[in-house]
Amino acid sequence: MQVEDITGLSATDLSKAIHDGQVSCVEVMKAYLARIARLNPKVNAIVSLRDADALLAEAEVCDTELAAGKSRGWMHGLPIAIKDLCEVKGIRCTYGSPLFADFVPDKDEVMVERIRAAGAIIIGKTNTPEQGLGSQSYNPVHGTTKNPYDLTKTAGGSSGGAAAALAAHLLPVADGSDMMGSLRNPAAFNNVVGFRPSYGRIPSSLKLELFMGQLSVLGPMGRTVRDAAALLATQAGYDPRDPHSLAVEDLVPREDRDFSGARIAWLGDLGSYLPFEPGVLELCRATLPVFERIGCKVEDVVPDFDMADVWRSWTTLRSWLAANGMRDNYDDPAKWALMKPEIVWEIERGLDMTGREVHFASKRRSAWYQYLLTLFERYDYLILPSAQVFPFDADIHWPKEIAGRKMDTYHRWMEVVIPASMAGLPVAAMPAGFSSNGLPNGIQIIGRPRADRAVLEVALAYEKVTEWLDRRPEL
Repeated sequence: MQVEDITGLSATDLSKAIHDGQVSCVEVMKAYLARIARLNPKVNAIVSLRDADALLAEAEVCDTELAAGKSRGWMHGLPIAIKDLCEVKGIRCTYGSPLFADFVPDKDEVMVERIRAAGAIIIGKTNTPEQGLGSQSYNPVHGTTKNPYDLTKTAGGSSGGAAAALAAHLLPVADGSDMMGSLRNPAAFNNVVGFRPSYGRIPSSLKLELFMGQLSVLGPMGRTVRDAAALLATQAGYDPRDPHSLAVEDLVPREDRDFSGARIAWLGDLGSYLPFEPGVLELCRATLPVFERIGCKVEDVVPDFDMADVWRSWTTLRSWLAANGMRDNYDDPAKWALMKPEIVWEIERGLDMTGREVHFASKRRSAWYQYLLTLFERYDYLILPSAQVFPFDADIHWPKEIAGRKMDTYHRWMEVVIPASMAGLPVAAMPAGFSSNGLPNGIQIIGRPRADRAVLEVALAYEKVTEWLDRRPEL
């Protein structure tokens, strides 16, 4: 098989090719390393790339094991790079920050343990914003990740490196994380699949705060729904190191699920509450007939809830968590000077929070969750756009204005992802097509609490009757 044939396969198809003996693990590694050498300098998606000889030696071990009839799992011999917010033993983890530029962990995050156990070869890391804050993957350690569909544009974030690596076929599958759309925004900007699982679906052994930090999740990304689902099944399942982790269950989407009569609520711009760059809302709304083609009934719905209150509660909880998680570095003047302004803003805002404010934000978050339960009495899925803008210039840190409305914070332009994040719901980020100048965007398919497989199933049905994921960037 040629390099383009190997890197063009989906992760699950590549796994089958390896196990059927159609291609060796060494050939796979050589193909991906060759493509990375050619294209990564343009995209800057993969960072801290390991030595090629060491990687080829690991691939050779994988081939030897297969020849002896041993496979570690479906990822046997597949190369993967881990998001640079997740710790991998022996590989530099910078968090995109000068404060951690030389940090080399001595243990794996539990998710990484599982990926290794499934047979993957970890080749390096994927780029991310500094400390993961912001949906634009630039940082002073590794620079800016570019969008493969237009190298002058951003790949989004914070899983921007992962999404760009997938779009450029530098990796067969990738991991990410999502607090404020970090799996969904880059999926939309790079025409790939991102999946934000239910809170607790994927355990984390290295959280700074095990009991209070209930906003961020780990999750999979892929060039197909099947690939994302396969990685999710590897990542997911109970671990006692994470007190909120959920039990193992079957997450593989059924291929023949009938969606006749399934009810979908299109939330759009939340009743004119959210501003959108011209063309984004129209592009996303144009996906609704796709759901009708697979048998769904779609209705326009305006949430009967104060969405500004959801935003205020979100920013309170986020700033409070950021302040308490980064306080030690902030208190050191030398370290404080190395933080980007957005991090300092979050910390200083959070340090001013009172316990009463945090408690009230938590109560409003609970009220929002309870309201969504009433929506799910009438609808099976909710749909929103994944981003309010198209990919913007890579040298801009964040959009200051959308459709004439000023953005009052560095993350206000991504407010569309907050409804699902605040409720801890499963979300599939799926492509919605391209603008007239070839820039991608996407939609969020939001499901009931813990209905991860049901969300993957409707996403798979959607994928089967669309062709957007077949469109590759010209690099």
